[in-house]
Amino acid sequence: MDWGKVVYVFFSLMSLTSTAGFLYEHTAIALFVAASLNLVSTILKIGVRTLLAAELLASSLVADLHLIPAFLYLVVSDNMEWAIALAIGALIANIFSMGLVYIESAKTREEY
Repeated sequence: MDWGKVVYVFFSLMSLTSTAGFLYEHTAIALFVAASLNLVSTILKIGVRTLLAAELLASSLVADLHLIPAFLYLVVSDNMEWAIALAIGALIANIFSMGLVYIESAKTREEY
């Protein structure tokens, strides 16, 4: 078992579920947790050397560039609508990222 892959998939999935959690419970803490987990996920994906590594990193960066402004909109200007809209964009990017992880896992399994 590749523990490095386990860790980065874990943080990717945690980012996805915490973003969905913010969409359920609209609090600044939930959005901060989602953004923090996504940043950790992005940092972990920097060192990945796989077939779809560039796409994984790009999708994680897209989610970062949605969650960070969403948090700022929520905390600074108290604009919940924009925060939710940006969090939905991050959720879509994270779903795409998890789809890439599944495709990559299937491709890796075919090689064995």
